[in-house]
Amino acid sequence: MRIFIIWAFSFFLGLPEGIYWGFFSHQLINRQAVYSLPPEMLVLFKTEIEFLSENAVNPDRRRYAVEGEAEKHFIDLDHYGDSAIFILPKYWPEAIEKLSEDSLRSHGIGPWSTYQTFLSLTKAFEQKNKAAILRLSADLGHYLADLNVPLHTTQNYNGQLTGQEGIHGFWESRVPELQAKDYSFWVGKAEYIEKPQLAIWEAVALTSSKVDSVLRIERELTRLFPEDQKYSFEERNGLTVRVYSRDFSEAYSRALDGMVERQMRKSIKMIADFWYTAWINAGQPDLTKLDEVNSEKEEKKTPNPKIKARSHDNL
Repeated sequence: MRIFIIWAFSFFLGLPEGIYWGFFSHQLINRQAVYSLPPEMLVLFKTEIEFLSENAVNPDRRRYAVEGEAEKHFIDLDHYGDSAIFILPKYWPEAIEKLSEDSLRSHGIGPWSTYQTFLSLTKAFEQKNKAAILRLSADLGHYLADLNVPLHTTQNYNGQLTGQEGIHGFWESRVPELQAKDYSFWVGKAEYIEKPQLAIWEAVALTSSKVDSVLRIERELTRLFPEDQKYSFEERNGLTVRVYSRDFSEAYSRALDGMVERQMRKSIKMIADFWYTAWINAGQPDLTKLDEVNSEKEEKKTPNPKIKARSHDNL
């Protein structure tokens, strides 16, 4: 169960304000990715930047209503052992031949499903389907950003196995919401990716390598901060809620040596690169001449399998 919960004063109260990277971060990441695109893509993406930003959170919203959505946001690499990144097949047909599909889905299919979204976006470009291009671009941005969050690559996704409950939302929502104004988000121009599926797995491997630091540093700081200094109270939505204090959050960010900012930048770069690569692979269609009909054909062609996957709700 993976939604960030902020504790209310004197009792625990679920407040879906920070979900995964948090609404704030997902929207900011998608928005910034637009600025790395070439002029031929900006004619559409810059015009529709509000749509791409606002709809960056749609995959999280679907997790409440669409069966099979939750598993697309993560992969528990440690479930497969220390050599998971080398053992797991990088392509879905090979993966389901080697391992049970139900098991794969229950431990997350983020890398494989993200690649499928990329292929769907490429097809939308080929069909010059404006509505599908925008919807799938927003979705792809979300999934790529999720795979750059270390706690999306481990079974201990919220520190629940080590007595560090709440660390998921702390890392990906509280820290960036406090510090993003000081981050640098220019990542350069979008570049073509020769092997998109392998690029996704390379990113996941790098992200997973940061899990130990994410957890260890929080434990070390917790020993230095008394309870009343680790947490504080703020007014949100008319409620007084308990949050990680600014001092603790800033100390954590410093100890991580800017990891959150680096992962946000990596997300922005990957998204721009994948949007650009999908457009190139589709033959670089003229984005000023698109089908305005809101076709959902490709959505209907993609089955939404019923699976036994754990919910991401209620961190």
